Amino acid sequence: MAITSASGGFNGNWSPVIYSKQAQIALRKTAITNAITNNSYFGEIANQGDTVRIQKEPDVTVNALERHTAITAQKLDDTDFSLTIDKANYFAFKMDDIEDQFANVDFSSLAANRAAYKMADAMDQDCLAYLSGHTTAGAFIATANGDAQHGIALNDASVEGEYLIANHLDATDFGSLGAADSASTAYAAGDSIPLAPRLPGATALSTATVSPLTVLARMARQMDTANVDSRGRYVILDPVFIEMLKDEDSRVMNADFGGTGLMNGLVLNNLHGFRVYVSNNLPKKGTGAGTSGALAQDVNFGVVVAGQDEAVASAEQINKVENYRDTTSFADIVRGMHLYGRKILRPEALVTAHYNAA
Repeated sequence: MAITSASGGFNGNWSPVIYSKQAQIALRKTAITNAITNNSYFGEIANQGDTVRIQKEPDVTVNALERHTAITAQKLDDTDFSLTIDKANYFAFKMDDIEDQFANVDFSSLAANRAAYKMADAMDQDCLAYLSGHTTAGAFIATANGDAQHGIALNDASVEGEYLIANHLDATDFGSLGAADSASTAYAAGDSIPLAPRLPGATALSTATVSPLTVLARMARQMDTANVDSRGRYVILDPVFIEMLKDEDSRVMNADFGGTGLMNGLVLNNLHGFRVYVSNNLPKKGTGAGTSGALAQDVNFGVVVAGQDEAVASAEQINKVENYRDTTSFADIVRGMHLYGRKILRPEALVTAHYNAA
């Protein structure tokens, strides 16, 4: 390739422009969905709309035994529910023959690699929003994806669906925040928890804020009281929350970031019984958690979520990748389709919190 003096060249002659053989790779987020969900139900996924039937564990009643009294055998219920493959994304690009002939890098391979990442990232954003009970814009999800695993009586009209009100933590759940809008009758208000680290040397917690570790302790308590297995618990935090954890006590994050520590977004193996992941794919409202806000506000906040490995099932497959000739140009077209589904199995094992940096 070259340029002339009319376009900035030298002495009216063609001047070479050297193109590097190294392509710039865009920065990428880490997808963590497969690390925190149950992937055992993949089944045979062929098309969008396929379903995987999941059997529920039968419930058995224990009765008091009395002498000389006949026992009654219980009939077991063989109930199940469906994980439906109801989500699909695709990519399609074309590589012109001339570009392919003279390109100094393999653009087709670069584009295919980027497409695979973008589809994984799209699934990760969708699944993290779904299991936290929020849209990516931070609004409550008020509908169920298939059958809910509990009765609607456990919720109210603002968050009817697959989620438990008791497990949506906000400022009203922390008694130290006396100014919180606890009189709000509509749960959809979702008063954000003002968060601040308890700095080293502090002898008492502030009554106007909550510390990061206090939020994690409450999440663990919610799971403990719901008899959620302590094995396989995780918490997904955003970078703002992670920074406050570091400020609170650097020893908390002494695993540090580096080496294999960032595999699947994992930054700490055990904190209050949770594996700690960091992700930029969590839902947020407004400008997110990094924006300071007044107590009991619901304008700008981030959403963090804790769960257990059996709480959510996911299944995915890149179903079709194909090449074909473009009929309107001299180019090859590459396209692919990604199918996936997700289903909440145990809503009591998912706990979320709205928060903002105070």
